[in-house]
Amino acid sequence: MKRILAGWIGISVLTLFTPEAMADTYRYMHVTIDTPWMIFVFLLFAVLSPFILMAILYWHNAVRKSREEDARGEE
Repeated sequence: MKRILAGWIGISVLTLFTPEAMADTYRYMHVTIDTPWMIFVFLLFAVLSPFILMAILYWHNAVRKSREEDARGEE
């Protein structure tokens, strides 16, 4: 019962100070015209990097298999 009461007290205290905390965060969030571009570049890299890695690994394995086949053919 004490844990439930302590939880309710904690939640009520947090909800009392939430509007002030939210208003205070705008002071530290520096949103400029460059922010959407930064998000776009980050997401572009995050989405395309697996495809770039996949292409590099595909090319590497194709060259390796070609070398193995050439080595077998020379024997």
